[in-house]
Amino acid sequence: MHADRTNRSVLILLGLLLTAAGVGMLLLHYGVWGQASASLLDNPVARFVGSSSAWFWPAAGVVALLIGLLALRWFLVLLLSTDRAGDLAVPGDRSAGTTTVSNSALSDAVTAQLESYPGVHSARARLIGDSEDPTLVLEVTLVEDGDLIATRRRIETELVAATRTAVDRPDLPVLLDLSVLAGRSSRVS
Repeated sequence: MHADRTNRSVLILLGLLLTAAGVGMLLLHYGVWGQASASLLDNPVARFVGSSSAWFWPAAGVVALLIGLLALRWFLVLLLSTDRAGDLAVPGDRSAGTTTVSNSALSDAVTAQLESYPGVHSARARLIGDSEDPTLVLEVTLVEDGDLIATRRRIETELVAATRTAVDRPDLPVLLDLSVLAGRSSRVS
């Protein structure tokens, strides 16, 4: 479950419910349903709650508990959710079975390859999004005197092409973030 999509859905639903309640109260106040505006002030809700208190308060407690549990679940999804893709199913002939590539194995291999390039100080690779439609994110930090253009070209022509071939996804989207480290690197390339 994606937290952003869930947040939007729940907030839209809550907004629609509160808007409907507000419009309903306005229509009731102006007598659209044949009641006078004074009916809002004599508090029929309080009379109803008072006459039905034997069952109303336990039911209200159960509803409040359910709302609290849903809010806790929503909070935990927000707190613990990740945008990382799961294991990647390699497309192709499935008559003999399905081939999957572990997200961490692919990320580790791509990171190791990136860090072996001359002028690269550090690198990080990860797959994000759905397992069915992932995006490869590459974050590469170069030493100050590293060749940015040559490194970028090598990443695009060698590494990205090899990764797309390995997972049999020629259209795998790639986000490349290149940055340059200020000062000399202590790492020997």
